[in-house]
Amino acid sequence: MGLAAVRNLRPELRLTTPEDVEAFEQDLLAEFVLARSSAGTEDKTIRTDLSAICELRDWFGKPLWEMAPQDMDRFFGGKHRSAMQTTKARKAQAIGIFFEFLEMRHQADIHAATGVVVETPLDELNRPRGNVHARLRIPPSAPEIEQLFSGWRDDLGSVRKYAPSVRSYTAMRLASLLGPRVSELCLLNVDDIHWHMGRFGKVLLRGKGSRGRKKERLVPLINGSRELLEWWVHGPRWEFDDQVNAPGAPLFPSERRHPDGSCKRVGDDTLRTALAGMVTEHLPKFSGRLSPHLLRHFAASDLYLSGMDIVALQELLGHEWLHTTMIYVHVTRTHVEDAWVQAGQRASIRLGGGLR
Repeated sequence: MGLAAVRNLRPELRLTTPEDVEAFEQDLLAEFVLARSSAGTEDKTIRTDLSAICELRDWFGKPLWEMAPQDMDRFFGGKHRSAMQTTKARKAQAIGIFFEFLEMRHQADIHAATGVVVETPLDELNRPRGNVHARLRIPPSAPEIEQLFSGWRDDLGSVRKYAPSVRSYTAMRLASLLGPRVSELCLLNVDDIHWHMGRFGKVLLRGKGSRGRKKERLVPLINGSRELLEWWVHGPRWEFDDQVNAPGAPLFPSERRHPDGSCKRVGDDTLRTALAGMVTEHLPKFSGRLSPHLLRHFAASDLYLSGMDIVALQELLGHEWLHTTMIYVHVTRTHVEDAWVQAGQRASIRLGGGLR
């Protein structure tokens, strides 16, 4: 990929204080964005790349030019061990491009200022590859999803830690029924459930949109989700603490606690790991491929097959563009097959009329 020439913002680099390092890192990101933009990369792709780079920096806790391959081993083999293969491959691609940028533009400067020779920590051993099965997100069928969650339910009676297991089960089952994002599940409070709103009750989902914008939407408790949440809130949720009715109490708590004894929120990694384990045990065909996001695809496809129109699905899933929703359900849409059958019927009529 060709990168446009951008003038050196710091011709005599000095990194003597943490503030100097932070300022230089910000300059690098700004220059990287400008270079990618001048190469014709779409804004959406640039934002996605930046998100992966900033996530890696936050996890590493030090300037990225200090990373070694062993650090990247821990990032993908630990933090993202249960992530979808395509997600890891996409992040690896963004990280690789950023290190190529560092090597091409600033290797000499960084070495002169720090003594570190910038080299990409990605190599042939630890670079995630794309998964051909995940290029097209084809969710499990309804019987397969039922197989997964019925097996998970049966396990709850014998697990060593009942509360965390039933918490993860409920959150992931809700994902398969309504299609919330895993980040939205983690942010849910008990008082976000409005039992008497509308015909079925509604739940307030909160998340972050592009460029840090906050997004909220009310989702009706359809498709068995109300019964699931009633069972959870009035039963197993009390296994964690007695703050269920307190303002802001998390709907899906963690075992970790605040100083006052109340539970913190569950993290998305915890939910992903729990789902991955159950998939391996009860739906091995999808081992390593069924993520919370693919459950979101399943919910969309299942509701579409049940007769929900595409605009209602767009609102339910919180998509800004209808095209995005179409991607979620296109594997179950039958408009091409229907058009083929109708064309065949019209052809038969024409041929029949000619024979007469």
